[in-house]
Amino acid sequence: MAKSDEVFLSGRGVTKVYGFGDKKTVAVNKVDFDFHKGEIISIVGESGSGKTTLAKMLLGLHSVTSGEIYYNGKLRDIRSTRKKRAYWKGIQAIFQDPFSSFNVFNRIDTLLLDCINMRGQKDLPYDKKVELMTEACSFVNLKFAELTKKYPFELSGGQMQRLMIARIFLLKPQILIADEPTSMIDACSRATILDMLLKLREEINMTIIFITHDIGLAYYVSDSVYIMEHGVFVEKGTADDVILHPKADYTKRLINDVPKIYEEWDLSTV
Repeated sequence: MAKSDEVFLSGRGVTKVYGFGDKKTVAVNKVDFDFHKGEIISIVGESGSGKTTLAKMLLGLHSVTSGEIYYNGKLRDIRSTRKKRAYWKGIQAIFQDPFSSFNVFNRIDTLLLDCINMRGQKDLPYDKKVELMTEACSFVNLKFAELTKKYPFELSGGQMQRLMIARIFLLKPQILIADEPTSMIDACSRATILDMLLKLREEINMTIIFITHDIGLAYYVSDSVYIMEHGVFVEKGTADDVILHPKADYTKRLINDVPKIYEEWDLSTV
């Protein structure tokens, strides 16, 4: 499936300020964005650019200092716990550190059962739940029967990353925010994880927002790319427009910092 014309998640003047007075820090400064259903978006920037802060505001983990976020065509309302949980049924995340994403005191089967319950399938017979968990693990090349009694700390980093995707397979959110999802694993596993995410997007027409410093990854996977520097978008557009024909000096520097990209692309006319 490809992206549609339907704007699914958008923001106007979204700002995040930490602190007060002389000590205040503007982490995200009046950004606008439009993310479409089924679209793959990359928000690219170096550490401290504000991209992870924006991701946490999109998730509702951090409050918005000013500006508005719209979800599914309506002004987002997550002021109560009930409304926030309803919102989280439609938007989920995969974080950089898989070991901090799970309760280490819960076994793997408990973690996956929580996903089934969150989807409103709490009353399913247990054997049907096992079937769903087995299918989810199989999707990410894990064997549920070998994991069921284990704890998260007994798994490798690659297995944990796959398990996070198995959670997404069960939850089937409309939007997935992937914050540096492959930065802690080897190159072979990285390609596998990306392929799994792209396959999941194709199956359920999920919108995926990659938060990354890797402009090569952004070009490889994205429909749209937003370049972020010091809390603002300095450039945005299609992946081809932004990466092959960059306008902002910051974008050009990010590209030139990746030797292989620089060698393969002709930037002499930029």
